Amino acid sequence: MSSKPSKSKVSRVPFTDRLVRVIKEEFHRITGFPNVVGCIDGTHIPIIAPSENEADYVNRRSIHSINVQIICDAAHIITNVEAKWPCSVHDSRMYRESTLSNRLERGEIDGFLLGDRGYPCRPNLMAPYPEPEPGPQQRFNVAHCRTRARVEMTIGLLKARFQCLRHLRVTPERACDIIVACVVLHNIAIIRGEQHPALQLQDPEEEPINPADFQDGRVVRDMICRNVFSD
Repeated sequence: MSSKPSKSKVSRVPFTDRLVRVIKEEFHRITGFPNVVGCIDGTHIPIIAPSENEADYVNRRSIHSINVQIICDAAHIITNVEAKWPCSVHDSRMYRESTLSNRLERGEIDGFLLGDRGYPCRPNLMAPYPEPEPGPQQRFNVAHCRTRARVEMTIGLLKARFQCLRHLRVTPERACDIIVACVVLHNIAIIRGEQHPALQLQDPEEEPINPADFQDGRVVRDMICRNVFSD
């Protein structure tokens, strides 16, 4: 099993009932996708080679990095970040072991996240159809993609605003502290309406479809497809 820094580096915005309603409304205005409380993605932040568990931090581009889980709203506010995992840990595992995942599983937050094909399709985490049929499934995927693009844009804004995230020359634990601090400052800049830096979208790193899709997640996806994206 891959190691991780000993201390959890997490920043989260409290999901009050009012905030959840506002977030859902903002996402719904993009493409009509219902009940979305956030978009999720993982991103790699390069670091220098650590002295311990060095192999765990080598990604598929042969670069040492931290894998960071980002969840955002439609206004590019990062509502949840977990910066504690080496890059060898898959996005789906980061989500599965996150506090927010547990809250969604327990029904403490009413809604679901949108994730790419690297995530399993579950009632609280909608992934796109792997091979959409013409009609509602294709429209579902188009709406899903356009809505989920918010998290890719948010990660691009974060990295453009804080150039230090191109390569942190510190230990993994210190790097996680810096990443979370940058997220907090990013949110302050968004709330204050600071000018956006030149946007750089993160490099697409498509993952294969997770074979462990949960049947009940696919049922929820089909229901949304029929009720929202049918003619």
